[in-house]
Order: sequence, then C-alpha cells, then structure tokens
Amino acid sequence: MKQLFFSIVIVTAAVFAATFSACDILEPEEHGQLVPLTVDEDPSLPSIEVNGTLLHSESFGDPNDPMIVVLHGGPGGDYRSMLKCAAFADDGFFVVFYDQRGAGLSKRHDREMYETQGNALFIDDLSGVIGHYRSPGQKVTLLGLSWGAMLATAYVNEHPEDISGVILAEPGGFTWSDTEAYIKRWQTIDPFEETVNDRVFLDQFITGSDHEKLDYKAAIQGAAEYAKGNKLGIEGPAPFWRMGAVSAASLYTYARDHSFDFTTRLQQYDKPVLFAYSELNQAYGKSHAEHVSSAYPRVQLAEIRGTGHSITYFGWDQFYPIAMTYLKTVR
Repeated sequence: MKQLFFSIVIVTAAVFAATFSACDILEPEEHGQLVPLTVDEDPSLPSIEVNGTLLHSESFGDPNDPMIVVLHGGPGGDYRSMLKCAAFADDGFFVVFYDQRGAGLSKRHDREMYETQGNALFIDDLSGVIGHYRSPGQKVTLLGLSWGAMLATAYVNEHPEDISGVILAEPGGFTWSDTEAYIKRWQTIDPFEETVNDRVFLDQFITGSDHEKLDYKAAIQGAAEYAKGNKLGIEGPAPFWRMGAVSAASLYTYARDHSFDFTTRLQQYDKPVLFAYSELNQAYGKSHAEHVSSAYPRVQLAEIRGTGHSITYFGWDQFYPIAMTYLKTVR
C-alpha cells in the first residue's frame, strides 16, 4: 500500500546527493529550501482551521452540490496525486481535498500528540473538515485511497448515519491484523541490509528542523514503492508536495501497540459501498478485496484493469467511469 504506515524502504542517498551542489545540501537552514513550506509558515496557501490544527485544504465546484471528501493515502501522504478527482465538480459535486494532520502542507505536530490519541485524532479532524464545508442537509460521500480508505471506514464506523456514500480504493484492512498481513505481503525489503544504512549518510549534511529533515528523508525512501518490480504494481512516481514522517511513524507505532478495529458498527451502514481494487497489485487481489470489504453489508466490488495501487492517478481513466456510475446512485 502506497506510503502505508511509513514502511522501511531504501534509496541510495549518495546518488541522490550527487544531483545537487554542495551548497544546496550543506545550507538548508532557511525554511522552504529542503521541503516546501507548510500552511502555518506560508499564509498564501489555502487552509482551514479545525480541531486545534491548521490543514492545507481546497475545494472545487458549487458548495451547494452533494459533497465528496477526498482522503489521501499514507499516513503521511498528501492529496496532490488525487487532484484528478476534482473532475467530479464538473458532474455536479462539491469536491473537498485536505492534507491530513502533520502531512503534506498541513501544520506539523510532535510525536506525542499522535501516540496518545492515535486514529481518533484523524477521525475528529475529518469530522471537523466535513463540518467546515457542509451546508445543512447536504449529502456527503467519502472517497479514500489506501490509508485514506481505512480512515473513511473508521469514520463511517463511528458516524454511519452521516455519510451517504463511500468509495474505497484498496484499503490495507479495517483491522490491524488484516492490515499487518497485507503490509508483510508487499514489503520485501530487509530492514537490516546494508543499503538501508545509506540513508543515514544524509545526516552528515542536513541541518534544519527535525520535521524538515525527516520529511525530506521520507520522500527519498518512498521512491522504493514504485521501483521496478514492486509488488504494488505502481507504474512510476506520482506527484506529491511533502511527506509527513512523524505522523506516519507515530500512527504506525500506535497501531502496533494498540491495534484497531474499524468494523464494530459497519453492519449498521445499509447504503451501497463501491470497493475498488487494482489488477496489478500482487499483494492485494480479489481474495483480499472480498475479505476486507465483507465488513460492509452492501458492497460493489470493481477491479480496475491495467493499473496498480495508485488507482486514482495512473488508473484514473478506468476508475472515473466506475466511480461516476456509483455516485449517480447516492447523490
């Protein structure tokens, strides 16, 4: 799963460093030199304030149309690669995007916040985003990829009466045991092999804030997810703004230590759910899709042909008509 739980991956840092001048690497003290600025550092970025944080967020379409809230993967990713979903605005939907807490261009927070509140913090943030944009009586559909699909389900599990439709693209699992098993199927890197230690090389050169360094390194590490032969079937790099290393690592730690189960009330959700899985993700497949999606009482399974895990980017042309057909039934 793309960026799921900040897995340990490899990229040779020395090769990357060679593409920059020594000055660029040795002097990244000024904000914005190493990674892009966040919304609290750059007021010109579109943002909303919810649940005690500042989130990078924007919307498309008529605010009075049925709402679609787009939830990116990770944890620690951002919505840049999902902006093709803005096309739903041309079909009569109000489409909302936001970078989740501590990720993308949203404000950064220390590890303790995530490790004490865990998934509940992200559910509350999503509630705040919906409340910020929602008009009285407006229908809301959640559209999530990977971790974003897990977050969508966690929200539906807590608030089944609030959501009119759900589109899920390859969530790892709705319980920790299913998610952990999926991670192990696609994660083939040995964390103790010598090349993993190459990333430490960067620490000799990079100064600046801890979040900046860690986010920078997370972006380099994430390149392994689309390396040739990856099990996720990802065709290549997708655009992104900035990784959220601390939020990703902290949520992984929280899940490992506390587990989770997002299925306890899903049987109360009696509306249809669209569950998409890709043809080329070797670690997923129809069997895992059937197993995970069975937590919902009414599911439409859809295989997205010719693509891997990045369904809403590389598989957009195949995904869009299927999603649009579903959306017409829940608007």
